[in-house]
Amino acid sequence: MTVLDMSKSVQFVIDSEGRHTAVLLTIQAWEALVNWIEDAIDVKVAIQALSELHKAGGRPKQAGWLAWDDVREEWGGEEADEAETTSI
Repeated sequence: MTVLDMSKSVQFVIDSEGRHTAVLLTIQAWEALVNWIEDAIDVKVAIQALSELHKAGGRPKQAGWLAWDDVREEWGGEEADEAETTSI
């Protein structure tokens, strides 16, 4: 669902004086909105992390990045196993 599609499905609740008081969204529109927000946050985090890496001269440790081997056990379970078998 695109943002345009989402905006077409929005319904407004209007009080007796004609003021918008709430918004109703379909589940699909809500999920699309949440995904869009999460993606925007991820992009912001990635830009910040890459900026810090650049300022640190390309040295991950100096940029405050953690090595996967140092945090693997904290993640535990499926996340650690999945990360080991997933390739980019």
